Amino acid sequence: MLEIVPLTPADAAEYRELRLRALRDHPEAFTSSHEEESQQPLEVARERLTSDHTSFWGAWRHRELCGMVGLLREPRPKNRHKATVVAMYVAPEARGHDAGRRLLQALVAQARQEGLASLVLTVTEGNDEAQRLYAAAGFRSFGVEPRAVRIDGRFLAKNHMILELDPA
Repeated sequence: MLEIVPLTPADAAEYRELRLRALRDHPEAFTSSHEEESQQPLEVARERLTSDHTSFWGAWRHRELCGMVGLLREPRPKNRHKATVVAMYVAPEARGHDAGRRLLQALVAQARQEGLASLVLTVTEGNDEAQRLYAAAGFRSFGVEPRAVRIDGRFLAKNHMILELDPA
């Protein structure tokens, strides 16, 4: 059984472990790198889970954290109507159990409850599975940034997507 719940500071060790796995196994999918994140102490993960500007949800299966997604709120007054979807990852052994869709649903529900008008995110070129997931949730592309990230000397584009929660 899969359980989707908000992550708390008590989940910091599991969150950090899953995040490092995601960064190591899929460096092209994230702007952060495994090298830089692995140097950070556990306290940094704990702080990320307690910040006023972030919220994270976890997918738990058999008492193991197997998926996560974050909501990064804009701190400046002119941008507080929107937030960014960050750190979306579902471990391969948990895929096919609806974890990604359910994590995204939890995040969108929270954003609506907070009165946010829109959510934005980026998807690295070649990550067609993630792009399909976001499109199915109602996100649409509003532009592609060429050469957005460089990994092992290779440039990759990022597709910028938006979900308008308040279309008015």
